[in-house]
Amino acid sequence: MVIRSLKSDETLYSVNAKRLMMPASNMKIVTLAAAADRLGWAYTYETKVFAVGPVEAGVLAGDLLVVGSGDPSIGEGDRAMPEAFNSCADALQARGIRTIAGRVIGDDNAFDDDGLGFGWSWDDLPDDYAAGVSALQFNENAVRLTVTPAMDVGDWAGVSVAPASSGMTIDSALKTGAADAPPSISARRLPGSSHLVLRGTIPLGSAPLTRLVSVDNPTQFFVNALRAALIARGIDVRGPAVDIDDLARAPALPEAPLLIYKSPPLSTLAMRLMKVSQNLYAETLLKTIGAAAGTPTAIGGRAAAQAALQAWGVGPDALIQRDGSGLSRYDYVSPEALVTILAHVDRDASLKAPFEAALPIAGKDGTLSNRMKGTAAEGNARAKTGSMANVRGLSGFVATANGEALAFSILANNFETPPDTITKAADAIVVRLAEFKR
Repeated sequence: MVIRSLKSDETLYSVNAKRLMMPASNMKIVTLAAAADRLGWAYTYETKVFAVGPVEAGVLAGDLLVVGSGDPSIGEGDRAMPEAFNSCADALQARGIRTIAGRVIGDDNAFDDDGLGFGWSWDDLPDDYAAGVSALQFNENAVRLTVTPAMDVGDWAGVSVAPASSGMTIDSALKTGAADAPPSISARRLPGSSHLVLRGTIPLGSAPLTRLVSVDNPTQFFVNALRAALIARGIDVRGPAVDIDDLARAPALPEAPLLIYKSPPLSTLAMRLMKVSQNLYAETLLKTIGAAAGTPTAIGGRAAAQAALQAWGVGPDALIQRDGSGLSRYDYVSPEALVTILAHVDRDASLKAPFEAALPIAGKDGTLSNRMKGTAAEGNARAKTGSMANVRGLSGFVATANGEALAFSILANNFETPPDTITKAADAIVVRLAEFKR
């Protein structure tokens, strides 16, 4: 733990300040700070759509080529027809295109094809929080499963997948269990496979249960969804949806795109990254800062982040970063390093406001919406949470009763007590700081 005054730079309290600890999602503080420094808060992702071939009598005699740069926000919130897809349909119709004779091709070459984070646990991979990253991304690279019980105990449960164009195959042995039994649904999908295995039970008479699961190939998922959306808008697409990596010969890129779709700025994307702790956004940003430095990989992103933070006083002895989100158990950072980053952000007028606005607010929103309610910290403390098995973290800002701004980092690893005990202890510390008077 480290608690530092942002007014005087005095350390009010510390224990194991330089000890390397697993941060869980407190690693997102590192990633966002580096991304804001290297990219700027106005940074936007661009998705470009090209018509590859001539257009005659309303027919594109060729392919539709979509070139991505990593926008993680297309289809956010499980929307069936995201703005980007509507914009694509509008651009085609404005050019008089009613039929695409060829394919819908997804070009994801802005990033490398290693979509998973270093050291991620294999049994996390089917879950949406472990979705792989691509330069083309839709619906945060996850599908929604809905499981419905049958009319009798022992009968097969119903399973539906949305969107229907996911390309995922389901092997379900889910059955209907006793009405008084808890639901038990497990999902397994091996890397490189779109085959999802479901096992377990859902109670008789239960309301439908939903679960988000990751897709294997985000690029294929994107173009499948785009093709289906165009057809839904009345455009006849005669060829299949394909990942450019599966083509023996990629089409030449035309000079001018039909459409350039821009994401919201980084300052807006940061809200979803931090408020709900969206891992995909963090991993995308890590690759993006690598790409901006000339190496569009997670390794390149880690090097760029380290270069930025070393200038702030965070050396390699205080930070071992292996992914952007903190899902990897190979990530390590000291509480001193996190407070150093937070203090630098607070002092830098170009970084401060959007960064602090993105943090969850105690008792109000995000992952802190139900914590520290009815205390001096409610509406006051802004902090990033973090949790994995035997890991809890809470790092951010709080104002004392005198109005003195403090930065703090509280990290706990390898504890044997119930996790809720650790969480309540961290909250009590932050409340104590909010009540503190000189």
